Amino acid sequence: MILMRTLKKDYQRYKNEEEHISDIERDLGDEYGWKQIHGDVFRCAQYPSLLAALVSSGWHLFLTMITIVCLAVLYDIWIDHGEVITYTLLCYVALSPVNGYIGGAMFSRMSHRSMQMSDSGTAKKLKKAVAGNRKILHWSNQMLVGILLVPLLIWCVGMLVNTAALYYHTSRTVPFMTLLELAGIEGFIVLPLHIFGTIVGRQLSGNYEYPCRINAIPRPIPTKKWYVQPSIIVILAGLLPFGSIFIEMYFVFTSFWAYKIYYVYGFMLLLCLILAIVTICVNIVCTYFLLNSEDYRWQWTSFMAAASTSGYVYLYSIYYFLFKTKMYGIFQTVFYFSYMGLFCVMLGIMCGSLGYTGASMFVKKIYGNVKID
Repeated sequence: MILMRTLKKDYQRYKNEEEHISDIERDLGDEYGWKQIHGDVFRCAQYPSLLAALVSSGWHLFLTMITIVCLAVLYDIWIDHGEVITYTLLCYVALSPVNGYIGGAMFSRMSHRSMQMSDSGTAKKLKKAVAGNRKILHWSNQMLVGILLVPLLIWCVGMLVNTAALYYHTSRTVPFMTLLELAGIEGFIVLPLHIFGTIVGRQLSGNYEYPCRINAIPRPIPTKKWYVQPSIIVILAGLLPFGSIFIEMYFVFTSFWAYKIYYVYGFMLLLCLILAIVTICVNIVCTYFLLNSEDYRWQWTSFMAAASTSGYVYLYSIYYFLFKTKMYGIFQTVFYFSYMGLFCVMLGIMCGSLGYTGASMFVKKIYGNVKID
């Protein structure tokens, strides 16, 4: 509500200035504020392939999680732990086209903006630089990263734990045939579905027209106060979302590591929705602070600010390991922190996708409501 009132005052101020300033003053632009960077705010982010793959994978994980929680609420699949894993795998495979669609559409829009900038009458050397980068902005690279990102993370952690388990001769090793089956599912089912989703996303949602044109030369970023630096925003933004799930983390960790059955999936569904809403709202406010300081590097900042929630969860997992479990020894330590690291990385990708999406919608909305000459 405070942000909406602030934006309303901004719109009114800009409207009054447009009515009273001269043509020369209008060319010079506003003295400060988020409208000043309208020519750079929709500039293509760095490493667009990775960003698109992270956002699409995050939405893939989020929808998979919501689906599993809903199935647990409706059909009591939580009674059998193996059934939960089976349904999770099935939902992840079935939702693979969503991953491809979001990643393909997002990357296509980024590429489209980069091409527009190269064809807008810039200097020859700028055209050559952009043309040289077109090979990097190739949709197949993004699709490959989107397909392999999550499976490679799981594979690396699984191989690390398997190696430790084989060395200590424990029963925690994953059978080789199971690994082959997962690789077959990835290659023969997930891959075609992901490719299909990517093609559909590129064709249907790849040419979105943004409200503002991109300047040929990037605007210099002014010196800012310490509390609106991107690094500070990233560190502080994860506190509120973590606070919204802090209490429930104890029960989730207990079901993981104390081998107790977790059955309050209705409350977890509500908690997931609260986490999504808080993450999006916090990132919108952080993005407004960043833009108001005339810093247009909001894409990666919004993603990392939301993903920082997982850092606090990992810190809490260290506390839980030291004071709430009776684990000891090298293998149990490797086993615990490897899987908790995987869990937190997945949570970070998921929250980062939600935060980026909310910030992107906010940026398009505010610049679409302001007349830009």
